[in-house]
Parts: sequence; structure tokens; C-alpha cells
Amino acid sequence: MQKLLDIMAKLRDPHEGCPWDREQNFQSIAPHTLEEAYEVVDAIERNDLSDLRHELGDLLLQVVFHAQMADEQGAFDFGQVVEGICGKMTRRHPHVFGKQKFTSTAEQRADWERHKAAERLQKDGTGGVLYGVSRSQPGLSRAIKLGKRAATVGFDWPDADRVIEK
Repeated sequence: MQKLLDIMAKLRDPHEGCPWDREQNFQSIAPHTLEEAYEVVDAIERNDLSDLRHELGDLLLQVVFHAQMADEQGAFDFGQVVEGICGKMTRRHPHVFGKQKFTSTAEQRADWERHKAAERLQKDGTGGVLYGVSRSQPGLSRAIKLGKRAATVGFDWPDADRVIEK
């Protein structure tokens, strides 16, 4: 991992780096990040594990690129990204990394949702179930995610006819 971090730092070096890489910013790289994520999904859907390995590398490069730019601005570094996700995963899995036990997947999933709600509360102060759904997602994907979130608090109908009646 350190080798990749060093490569990106060299690519972004103001004196010896690559002109194209140095010119990039979060906004200019964002479309590439999204494209790489789609290519990962495409490799998975084709069940092409060889291609998946390559596409995961490309997506990892995007994460490293964003972290490098943030580090240059003094915002955060790659290590903090890793620490953040490690903390999140251990908090959300107390049955694996702590003493909590669940009797079913449904019970574990409900606890996961409670943890996510607590995190939303910390971020936005309301804990709103719809908080944090990416506005950058394509419309249909966003609508599906919003619908699933709303369903977690009972805002759902058993069939489409009832929705149309509403």
C-alpha cells in the first residue's frame, strides 16, 4: 500500500510530478472515480475475476488520489481514511469485535441500522432516515435508496395500487 501512496505523491509532486496529475482537483477526478466504480460493478456482473482485480486497483487509485489531494490541503490523509473506516466497521459489528450477540440476521441488521441512525444524528443533528442519500446518484438509484430508507420506518405500501391511490 505504501508503494501506491508513494507513487501518487510523486505524480502530484509540484516539481517532478506529472503535469496532468498535478492539475487535477476533487471535481475533475470525481467523474473518473464514478467511472471506475461502474467498471468494478461491470466486472462483477460479468463474473470476470481477472478484470475485477484490475478494476479494483483502478478504484483504489481513485481513493488514493483523493486522499493525496486532501493531504496536500491539510484536510486529512490516507491513514485517517483507513482509521475512519476501521472504526466504523468495528462499531457496526459489535457481535464480531465486541461482546454483543445476535440470534438472527434480522436482529443484527436492525442493530446495524441503529448504528447508522446514530451516525446520521451526529452528522446532521436530526438523525433523519433520509440524510446522507447521495444527491449524485442517478435518479432511479436514488429513488430506490430513498424508498428503502423510508421503508425502514414503516413508510411503505404492500402493493403499487395503494401508492397510486395515495
